[in-house]
This record gives sequence, structure tokens and C-alpha cells, in this order.
Amino acid sequence: AAAPPTSPTPTMTLVSIFIWSLTLWTQESSGQVTVTQIPTVKTVSPGDSVTINCRTSPAVYQGWGYQPLDWFQHKPGEAPKLLIHKATNRESGIPDRFRGSGSGSDFTLTISNVQTEDAGDYYCQSRHQISGSWPFPQC
Repeated sequence: AAAPPTSPTPTMTLVSIFIWSLTLWTQESSGQVTVTQIPTVKTVSPGDSVTINCRTSPAVYQGWGYQPLDWFQHKPGEAPKLLIHKATNRESGIPDRFRGSGSGSDFTLTISNVQTEDAGDYYCQSRHQISGSWPFPQC
């Protein structure tokens, strides 16, 4: 007799999170902004925590009294969703397991108790002043 089929166990479910690295050259070649996110791909199990780091060069603009860096989640076929604005402020309706921190050039997005619906692409968007222009990297 053939063995009965086995079904996947809950521990076999994995969540893939993709992180973007961006480089932007300002118009007129007056400067360059580099945004690096680490790691580039992370696979975690539901219930785990994941940390995504975003480093900008140069530092984000410091003249507004807050850190102008936002975190987005992007899923195929959907518009990007703003998760965190001004580095630490959760957008309305975003679960509190999403947390942003950091300042200057170094920022972090932490997702605690990862859920399967968290699978997707994540990226940061920063704003800078370089030689009188206002570039900001975006996907």
C-alpha cells in the first residue's frame, strides 16, 4: 500500500523580504546620494523578527526638526504602501509590530512577529539637500 500523502507543517512556511539598494545622481551632476539597505534578501519564519538597515550618504536633511526618511512595503500588482514616515512614525493602520528608528545616516526598520502577509519588497526613501537641489531616491 502506498504511504499517505504528507502535508506541510507550519514550520515550513517562509516569508521572503526583499530590500532595495538605490543610487541617485542629482540633475546637473551636482552631487550623488547613495542609499544602501542591508540585507538584500531575508527569508524568515512566521513569528520571527527581522531588521532591515538603511544607510544614506550623505546624511538626510537636518533642517526640518525631524528625520526625513520613510519606509515602504511593495507587493506585486499593488501600489507601494507607506509604513513609517519621519523615520519613527507609523502610518495610520500599520500594526505596531512595524517599528522605525535611527537618525542622520543610519536607519532601521524592525518587523516583530513576522506574518505571512509581510512578504514583499521593502525600501526606504530619504530626502537630502545637495548644492541647492532636493533629490530623493525612490523606486
